[in-house]
Amino acid sequence: MTTPLETFRLDGKTALVTGGAGILGQRFANGLASAGAHVAVVDLHESAAREVAAAIGSGAHGFGCDVSSPESVQTCVDAIVSHFGRIDILHNNAATKTADPRKFFTAFEDYSLEVWRDVMSVNIDGMFLMAQSVGRQLLRQGQGGAVIQTASIYGLVGPDPRIYEGSDYLGGPINTPAVYAASKAAVVGLTKWLATHWAQSGIRVNCLVPGGASSGQNSTFSERYASRVPMGRMAKADEMVPALLYLASDASSYVTGQVLAVDGGWTCW
Repeated sequence: MTTPLETFRLDGKTALVTGGAGILGQRFANGLASAGAHVAVVDLHESAAREVAAAIGSGAHGFGCDVSSPESVQTCVDAIVSHFGRIDILHNNAATKTADPRKFFTAFEDYSLEVWRDVMSVNIDGMFLMAQSVGRQLLRQGQGGAVIQTASIYGLVGPDPRIYEGSDYLGGPINTPAVYAASKAAVVGLTKWLATHWAQSGIRVNCLVPGGASSGQNSTFSERYASRVPMGRMAKADEMVPALLYLASDASSYVTGQVLAVDGGWTCW
């Protein structure tokens, strides 16, 4: 008889992580590998993906992919299936702040439609394309699967502008752009739609919602953010990993269409 703890194991399964060379992506890839999965580390920058995979070990391999391109996505998925033989888990995690963060953080009234579309092409179009391609593979395999899509607290609630007063990131002021919030809210909606669409095929689809984790913000931002969190601090990046393992594994075998916020209570207020 399998014990509850054993249901978290992913031995013999292949997991695909997009945005796998990012701050959280690297930890997600390592966490899945620690539970026994073979890991396809997927990132726009193939060299970075290969570096992350090499650090994980022989059970991981890096792949380059532009998730906003249908051709690139299909080529990547085909390469992963060719290398590992199958896919069991998709962690749809890639997102972008664009190549120019200053344009990304432009005030709403002056926001460029070009930048808006650039963000949407990755944050939601990329989710759709990767879920579509991997979903076809999961259906062909006929053995179910798990899809986890990364959203954000700002896909659930509006931002508090007070935390950005005096804040700095990458050498300039920051905010939460409307395009980011809109794209992450769309991820939640897509997750729920896919969960009902694929439920009868045994494919579970859930949404992981990280709270704010330190990633280069100045101390003013960190202090103001922490004051807004019931638990009184920002997240540690590693604190997201156990939630992912739960959603990716048989520990959540009767869980689909759910939104799991790992946010220290941020969305309670």
